[in-house]
Amino acid sequence: MTDADTGFRLKGWHVLTGFVGAFGIIVTVNLVMATQAIRTFPGLETKNSYVASQEFDDRRAEQEALGWTIFADWQDGMVHLSITDKAGDPVRVTDLHAVVGRATHVADDVEPVFAFDGTRYEAPLELGAGNWNIRMTAIAEDGTEFRQRVILHVKR
Repeated sequence: MTDADTGFRLKGWHVLTGFVGAFGIIVTVNLVMATQAIRTFPGLETKNSYVASQEFDDRRAEQEALGWTIFADWQDGMVHLSITDKAGDPVRVTDLHAVVGRATHVADDVEPVFAFDGTRYEAPLELGAGNWNIRMTAIAEDGTEFRQRVILHVKR
């Protein structure tokens, strides 16, 4: 069967329509993705990265001297945050602040109030399945600031 038999001939406007349609889809998807990326970006981590880099080694040495180990888990609507010292004993801090959220956007970020139960800190919090980040700041009894991002895997 030839083109003459079907009555169809590919013309220039067919090709142009195909190209415009294909590139239109590509441009539209790129614009949507770029808009989502900009809209969900949480912002700056630090105002002056040079100053932060100059203080980094000192802060790291102070935190390492504490010898703390952090572990987080979630069970039955409760987030548990265990802070232990070099000997494996629970640590009670003078102040604890944490933000629990997704790594990809800030829409689900919450700041639960953790309470010490004698062995670990816990807070009631309903979380969906997947990976969560706990960005915590704790103040040791000697005044040392301890900052860490703890990854929490929630399975349902």
